Amino acid sequence: MRIFVTGGAGFIGSALVRHLIEHSGHEVLNFDKLTYAGTLTTVAPVADSDRYRFVQGDICDAAAVRAAIADFRPDVVTHLAAESHVDRSIDGPGAFVQTNVVGTYTMLAEARAYWLTLDDAAKAAFRFHHISTDEVYGSLGDTGLFTEETPYDPRSPYSASKAGSDHLVSAWGHTFGLPVLITNCSNNYGPYHFPEKLIPLMIAKALDGEALPVYGKGDQVRDWLYVEDHVRALHAVFERGTPGRTYNVGGHNERQNLEVVQTLCAILDDLRPRADGQSYATQIAYVADRPGHDKRYAIDASRIGDELGWQPTETFETGIAKTVAWYLANEDWWRPLIAANATARRGVAA
Repeated sequence: MRIFVTGGAGFIGSALVRHLIEHSGHEVLNFDKLTYAGTLTTVAPVADSDRYRFVQGDICDAAAVRAAIADFRPDVVTHLAAESHVDRSIDGPGAFVQTNVVGTYTMLAEARAYWLTLDDAAKAAFRFHHISTDEVYGSLGDTGLFTEETPYDPRSPYSASKAGSDHLVSAWGHTFGLPVLITNCSNNYGPYHFPEKLIPLMIAKALDGEALPVYGKGDQVRDWLYVEDHVRALHAVFERGTPGRTYNVGGHNERQNLEVVQTLCAILDDLRPRADGQSYATQIAYVADRPGHDKRYAIDASRIGDELGWQPTETFETGIAKTVAWYLANEDWWRPLIAANATARRGVAA
């Protein structure tokens, strides 16, 4: 099949591109604006494949989207392009509304226009797969899990913009018959994660001897999903998922933010000890909590397991060890990104 990936130079999008080139026979078009969080170094390992191509473009630019779709003629559109960082959405929510809501509308409109030109068999086989977040569901208490039936209750500009985009996708399925799929995932981590997010940020700050700022008491709980497990789920959904269905994707790895930072410190203590012999954990510092900070996210991923046979393969312990090792071995990738974005708000907790 021909897979049109928006945001394919970002963290999850690039992992999907690499996965599809390395583990399938599909052709892949990477459509990405190359914003601060998108760099083609993330897809360098597969860029020479004759099944891969790249088009620089903005999902809000209807003409650019239309031209790329017309040229590539995709069987599947996997829509990952988004503004994704909660802290940045607090500082500048307008960009999130524009990219996540208006951009998704543009993708839907252009995908539908193309879909209407297809013959009946191609129409039936076509998929528009929208990749979203568990943050649209709001905040859980100490117990319970998000299911696909959990009411939406977004708490940040970021999650509100993703909730809006989810609703648009669902509406295009109901109103126009476009074969749509939605996945809502828990917190991803792994290689090529932009160093504003919790795990790579803490690794970078620890190595530089800086304070490791943790919001509030650090007792917010997240379900951590290794990015390569996530893209296997995405692959399963657009190949075998039922149009109109939503699938929650989680790692079954709930951890408090403070636990995550302490685990990173312990791994770094082992792999790259501080010169003074002290633990990196001595650098942990507590700071004022983030506005509207959700207490707990946790995913019930039984639907995708029961219907599509997907399960995560990495535990938090195995995935975080791989992640830290990758960042230690690839400082030449992430240090220039930090330097180029030194003035931007860099989040301190998931």
